[in-house]
Amino acid sequence: MSIPFIQKYSIAKYLLAQRLRGKQRYPLVLMLEPLFQCNLTCPSCGKINYPEEILNRRLSIKECLAAIDECGAPVVSIAGGEPLIHKDMPKIVTGLVKKKKFIYLCTNGLLLKTRLQDYTPSFYLTLSLHLDGHRKRHDALAGRPGIFDSAIEAIQLAHVKGFRFIVNCTLYEGVTAQEASEFFDFVMTLGAEGITVSPGYNYSKASQKEMFLQRSHSKQFFREIFRLGKGRKWKFNQSSLFLDFLAGNRAYQCTPWGNPTRNVLGWQRPCYLLAENYAPSFRALLEETDWSQYGPGRHPQCTHCMLHSGFEATAVKDTLAHPLKALYVFLRGPRTEGPFAPDITEKQASAICEF
Repeated sequence: MSIPFIQKYSIAKYLLAQRLRGKQRYPLVLMLEPLFQCNLTCPSCGKINYPEEILNRRLSIKECLAAIDECGAPVVSIAGGEPLIHKDMPKIVTGLVKKKKFIYLCTNGLLLKTRLQDYTPSFYLTLSLHLDGHRKRHDALAGRPGIFDSAIEAIQLAHVKGFRFIVNCTLYEGVTAQEASEFFDFVMTLGAEGITVSPGYNYSKASQKEMFLQRSHSKQFFREIFRLGKGRKWKFNQSSLFLDFLAGNRAYQCTPWGNPTRNVLGWQRPCYLLAENYAPSFRALLEETDWSQYGPGRHPQCTHCMLHSGFEATAVKDTLAHPLKALYVFLRGPRTEGPFAPDITEKQASAICEF
């Protein structure tokens, strides 16, 4: 994996502390969305279709820092919308660095070249550049030509300036395994610490629902990608067991509280992807949500979801519980042959591994 040792150590220390305290539910990553507004109109996005009055809202510096104090997660993923639109984003990032939180600042790259001077390289700060494939594919998904080239120029500048960065890649219907593997090869030439990859999730607000992968297709698709990737030295910013899950080799239950979301509307219930309602505090989110209603086999909208925001936390717990199993997968890569792990049925849903 490409995650630096100090980050792995800090997260492992945090997780072991939660276990020693006997906590059953605790966060791994805070999904912080200080705004929904964006400078792109991607058809796969579920955020840009909110009314103007909500798109114009912003979380303040105080609200952002209070959110991490409230939940205590060791990692913060700042998403949106486009976070670099937020005028106070440099101060928000500085405040989180002072709290020694590991930050993934997500961006489409359009504003990065002009805003990079407002940030200081730090091992606590990783820029997460969103690229969903090569130029033609990415520009089509972004809905505007030139987006890919702008992002690559921004990445190259960030690399020269000494910033840590990864590439966040979402894969949709129509992409071939060969195309994805060639793109991953390209990403490695940029100097990225790693790739975060997931199949696209069918947001209810997204305008083009036919572009999202179904679960059975996702498993076979990722097996084909990982088969092509053997020996190619790709680095992923994810656990080996989560990648094995993507390849259909593990039946995990979702851990929706592992990546809680704080946005301009409150603490999103139940998770980053489903917005059924909002809680006034993290404690209320944790204690007053009926978590038994969510995840594969429990909720119809969870049936095809395989996103890292729901299942990475489960894979991390499994890694801690079975380190030798995780090491075996890390050394050999995800299995690409043989039967798939069966999908979770409603009867099994409450018994499958959770965080």
